[in-house]
Amino acid sequence: MLTNYVQNLTSSYADKSNEVSIVTTSSVMFVLAALFFILSLFSRVSDVSAVLNPTVRLFLSSALSLFLPVMSYLFSEAKNNPSDLSSGPMSSGQQPELSLWARTILSWMLLVELLRKKVETILVNTTSGVQGYSSTIEHASRIVWLGYLVYFNVKSAGQKTIYGFLWVLAASELIQRVTISEVLKRSFACGKNAQRLHSYMAHILLQDHEDGQQENDDAAAPTGADLLMRCRYAVMGEEELEMEATGLEGYEPNTQKIKAESAAVVVTVGKIWTLAEGRDDDDDDPHLHLRGDQRLKRLCLSFALHKLLRRRFENFHFTDAEVHSYRGIIFRGLCNDGTDRDAIAVALFKVLHDELHFVCEYYHSVVPVVASSPFFLITNYLLFPIIVAAFFLLNIIVCNNGDLFYAFKSIRSDNLVISTGINKIVRCLFHYIKESAPALYSTVDLAITMLLALAFIYQEFWEFVVFIFSNWFMVSLIHHYVSNPHRHLSPAFKGGVINSILRLRSTMSQPSLQFNQLFMLGGLGFRRHTMLLKSKAVPKEVKRSIMEYLVKHIDSHAPLSNGWSMLQSKYPDYHSQLSWACQSDSITEVILTWHIATSILEAMFPKQRGATMSFQSHRTVATTLSRYCAYLVAFSPELLANNLDSTHRLYDAMKKEMKAALGCWLYYLPQEVPGSGVERWRKVMQVGEEPPPVGKLEAEMSAVWKGGKAGSILVGKAKLNEAPVWKLLADIWTEVIVYAAPSRDEVHVKAHGDALAHGGVEFISVLWALTTHAGVTRPRIKPWALITIDNLA
Repeated sequence: MLTNYVQNLTSSYADKSNEVSIVTTSSVMFVLAALFFILSLFSRVSDVSAVLNPTVRLFLSSALSLFLPVMSYLFSEAKNNPSDLSSGPMSSGQQPELSLWARTILSWMLLVELLRKKVETILVNTTSGVQGYSSTIEHASRIVWLGYLVYFNVKSAGQKTIYGFLWVLAASELIQRVTISEVLKRSFACGKNAQRLHSYMAHILLQDHEDGQQENDDAAAPTGADLLMRCRYAVMGEEELEMEATGLEGYEPNTQKIKAESAAVVVTVGKIWTLAEGRDDDDDDPHLHLRGDQRLKRLCLSFALHKLLRRRFENFHFTDAEVHSYRGIIFRGLCNDGTDRDAIAVALFKVLHDELHFVCEYYHSVVPVVASSPFFLITNYLLFPIIVAAFFLLNIIVCNNGDLFYAFKSIRSDNLVISTGINKIVRCLFHYIKESAPALYSTVDLAITMLLALAFIYQEFWEFVVFIFSNWFMVSLIHHYVSNPHRHLSPAFKGGVINSILRLRSTMSQPSLQFNQLFMLGGLGFRRHTMLLKSKAVPKEVKRSIMEYLVKHIDSHAPLSNGWSMLQSKYPDYHSQLSWACQSDSITEVILTWHIATSILEAMFPKQRGATMSFQSHRTVATTLSRYCAYLVAFSPELLANNLDSTHRLYDAMKKEMKAALGCWLYYLPQEVPGSGVERWRKVMQVGEEPPPVGKLEAEMSAVWKGGKAGSILVGKAKLNEAPVWKLLADIWTEVIVYAAPSRDEVHVKAHGDALAHGGVEFISVLWALTTHAGVTRPRIKPWALITIDNLA
């Protein structure tokens, strides 16, 4: 029997008329199946995230979208091919059973449809509307078509039962995804949360003002943990407040009940912060498991902030009262919650990064983490499999006319893979591989089926792992713990569960805040920067520099500047020589100018061993921010608050001028020329040493000229004392990156939203979120224009 089965399995390849098409199909499918398994495996293992790598998602989605029509055609050909042997019983007058090749293609189609759901995002945003429903209809059409192929083409009861299992699972997965999406869209905690949270924030800020709890910027105001323990930003529970929909203002809270309800229902940042700041001398405290764990407190703060930020993507703007509240909580609270400035800066950007990652997973998750809760865990991963099992039983009854005894017998007798075992079949095929090419091709077909099945099992397992260890589930557990710690289970047990998950999470790779680095002077030619682009973790020195700059900016209320104000206020000796480098309305031109100057200084003065920590810190800030801003200009200009066409024009002009200054050889192949490094820098500096044309100011020259000129000045200063020059550049780049971040333009808001769809969090997006919350904006009048106006007055 096994020999006959192997002969039937290889019979498709015995027909020379279609051997080429079948072999080609199997080969392509094997490559796709192997890539699918490998890419899904490594893209998941890289970090515990609910967002699939965008490159992997694009590849898999594109491949799978072409799969069904191609496989449907091949299935039709295999079904109608008379040369294939029938492998199932056939009575008189009954249509012949499908060939093994046709059933193999059908199994691929079903497995691929199961995998398709694992690479598609779960739609939560209500604005996705027509696109979301059209996608659902398309998916449902594929499921109906596959159901037709299974129940009207497979004749054997046992085989129809097995293929029916796969179809039922695919249909159930679709219904599950659609149900989750629709529930989330209509939920006041998710899809309809923006308007309700907007009304909640307006109410609590007004209530704080009336109660005298809104602190002023004076010496007596509380700072540090005190401000955070008073913070009433909603983490979870605001959807349960009693609010009435109105025509103009959205949802109007019931003022008579809001105080009592918010205290009992809404879990706020302040509640969690207060719970975690328990007394250290009380060993009997039931909340001992959560006390002092900074990760949990800050994670809940990130969750609350991400809900506020989501409103910005849904066309809500922050009020002045909300901006003032955020400034107090973040810059006077979180940024003063300790003495180690580096640790505080790392904590601040960890909060911001987690906030953006929550937003990213909210809009682009392939795992239903947005619905995370203990209730959803039981419903989705316990009750749903029971329902699917019930559908499996119904499928058995339908396929076998209600005869369960015959059904279980036919499953084994009609499917030789189940009765014999895959190991024996593979060994039998291996026995014929040396003698028969069709045996080799059939082995490949089995390998494809196994890879697809293993990929689906792995994706199911990994979805559960991501759900359990996601930040969403952790926040949900904390919400249930804080809202009613003594309900059902003891606080000690609940806290122990939370701590156990935290310990396991710490052993897994988590997404970290990184930024790309591009060195433009390393060669701009055929390579198109790809060999010069690398990613690295954002240094703590950069985080501290930006944090301290923003704290001073908030306290002083000074307008943002693109480096010009920094030269004027802190470096008057350099101001007269370099202020023209910042006198530009284009942030792109300023970035290109200072990047060239910084690159020249970096090349002429390599790193020194034994240098002071302060010196190394300033150098790190200057060089990493310089290269990140260069990356933004070259690869992500839409994230800069600048006209996109203007950025492209300035960048292209810079490349043309660099090519003219360096020559083709140094421009295209710099690494192949011995000693080309020093020669390149000198050629660029020589461009800046040329005097401007008559009647043209320094500020009106090109970016390459200004960069070379500024580089020459900095090199001359560094020969006398290198440390102050790096401090100057660190301060300028800090001011430039903060100046480039804010934007209220809807085009740039959409650009940041689109960047999140790429699966990572851009550093400039983190700064945009911070400045948006804090109400930091660029002045309409440039600082050098203000000086001119003052002089005229």
